[in-house]
Amino acid sequence: MDPFAGVLTFVRTAEARSFSRAAAALGVTTAAVSKAVKRLEDELGVRLLERSSRSVALTREGELFLERSRQAVFFVQGAREALKGAAREPHGALAVTLPFILAPFIVPQLGRLTAQYPRLSLRLSLTDRLARLPEEGIDVAIRMGRLASSSLVSRLLRRTQWVTVGAPLYLAARPALRNPAELVEHNCLRFVGPDGKARPWAFRADGRASTVRVGGNLQVDHGSQLVVAAEAGQGLAQVLDFMVVDALQAGRLVEVLGAFATSGPPIYAVTTPGRAASPNVRAFIRFAVECLRA
Repeated sequence: MDPFAGVLTFVRTAEARSFSRAAAALGVTTAAVSKAVKRLEDELGVRLLERSSRSVALTREGELFLERSRQAVFFVQGAREALKGAAREPHGALAVTLPFILAPFIVPQLGRLTAQYPRLSLRLSLTDRLARLPEEGIDVAIRMGRLASSSLVSRLLRRTQWVTVGAPLYLAARPALRNPAELVEHNCLRFVGPDGKARPWAFRADGRASTVRVGGNLQVDHGSQLVVAAEAGQGLAQVLDFMVVDALQAGRLVEVLGAFATSGPPIYAVTTPGRAASPNVRAFIRFAVECLRA
């Protein structure tokens, strides 16, 4: 028995909600699609699709089977692509997700990637949630923070560090900072997470990491705006090092409490085992490393 018989046909039909559209996508006749799905249903002993004269709909059993089948198709197609294209130039579609905080450092440079590989077509999704790669058809995701145990293949792109910064004019008007406890005398611009809570600031002293709750008159839910506010002299901000490289080099911001700086969340690229060797995925990961290390 071929365990994949009719599976791809069923997946395409379920996604298209139509035998005729699935047939067009697969390059076969509508009758062939209908027969393949019927044979699969007979083999499984359940009805996967409810038919009408105009469309098809998934049964409860069909929904469950589609979820697993879509993953299988995704993995097998990825494995075939990797073997066929190990030495092939990247081309075709590539679906990528990355968190909002990294968008300013990757999106403006995408032109370099597409100029190098003109046959590559990108679908980019900005989201802070953890996308389910096979189920959502995602080829590679950029993630920040510790990775949970999973079957995904990961590549470390960059380690980060928390840095505390302020504009020269702001710092000139206030007493020098000697340790994190003195932050109570400063206006601290804070990042608010999805849970609505302000993130405590992180430091390291005597080999131990600790957090400090700070206060200030501004809270924002986008880290890039903390940098903007700090450059405008509104207060101190604690952000990740890659976010302020240019501002520090140009003198728009100055680092304080550098002796107490501590590591931030690492940045990874993750993909499925079937996609890890894909020329498209490998090209994007190389590009992401260049963007973030720069």
